[in-house]
Amino acid sequence: MFDGFFDAAFGPIMNLPDPLNLFIISFILTALITLAYKYLTNQTKMKELKAEMKETQKKMKDMKDEPGKMMSMQKDAMKKNMEYMKHSMKPMLFTFVPIIIIFGWLRNYYTALGNPKVLTIGSLGLTWIWAYIIFSVVISIVLRKVFKVS
Repeated sequence: MFDGFFDAAFGPIMNLPDPLNLFIISFILTALITLAYKYLTNQTKMKELKAEMKETQKKMKDMKDEPGKMMSMQKDAMKKNMEYMKHSMKPMLFTFVPIIIIFGWLRNYYTALGNPKVLTIGSLGLTWIWAYIIFSVVISIVLRKVFKVS
């Protein structure tokens, strides 16, 4: 359905050799997702919740011998974790559908090539999805630090 659009938009990138083309696509998508998380969430609130959860975990380690207090702290930690997840849902809703559409196009692109192996590490040949996952995890770690995203 969107093949013509993506062929035109990403065609020049896809003409580059594997896995460089997939690395660039991964970088673009991961950057867009990271920016969506940065600007669609309250970063101050996210940092506060993360710090509170870390502090609660520290206190829970100290309370190993007191199961009653630990259970109460665990409930508090769960509430904070749910609130953190609630805040991170908004950007996920905005990015999920476009990513699924792009993944469909990538699957069609690499299936049409006939050789789904994009990246070889030692004797291990990785398909485009595994190469994308590896690239995006590494890129995401770097971009989150650069853009200061919680």
